[in-house]
Amino acid sequence: MIGRVKKSQMDGLLALLVLSVFAVCILAVLLTGADTYGRLKQRDEASYDRRTAAQYLATKVRQADADGGVAMVTSFDGEMPVNGVGMWPTGGDTLFLEEIIDGAPYYTRVYYYDGYLRELFSDAAAEMAPEDGEKILEARGLTFDWTPTGAPGSLLTAEVTDADGGVERVVLSLRSGREGVS
Repeated sequence: MIGRVKKSQMDGLLALLVLSVFAVCILAVLLTGADTYGRLKQRDEASYDRRTAAQYLATKVRQADADGGVAMVTSFDGEMPVNGVGMWPTGGDTLFLEEIIDGAPYYTRVYYYDGYLRELFSDAAAEMAPEDGEKILEARGLTFDWTPTGAPGSLLTAEVTDADGGVERVVLSLRSGREGVS
């Protein structure tokens, strides 16, 4: 009888041990899956931010790609050539998109300032500061390069550095607009 009790206790102990090993294996698989999911989610969010910034820039440029719509690339407070005479800037951190409303020129500036990709719409003569712009996306930097390719047309290259340091580059072929030199 003592032998049966010990065998019964051993069977119970063995069943508990098997159940414990099974529970530990399930827990390990769940933790591994959760860690993998977290890393994939973080990677996808960073990729989404980069792609969103690039698509935002491409959309803004395509909407403005009319005669003179993509005005220039320069610094935020860059000067336009007087009466269209002089050298047009071909590089900088701010994209100027021009729109004529009721005969008056207005600019949409797309630029980087204080940790954000920003946009600012104003009268061409208005004195605006970089902090006045609307925050679009978190970023670490933005640069533009405008390369004339012949009349009409040119290449506009934009590089966006997202909040995580990833860089997304978009190259757009402008079908119309000003050349780098006027």
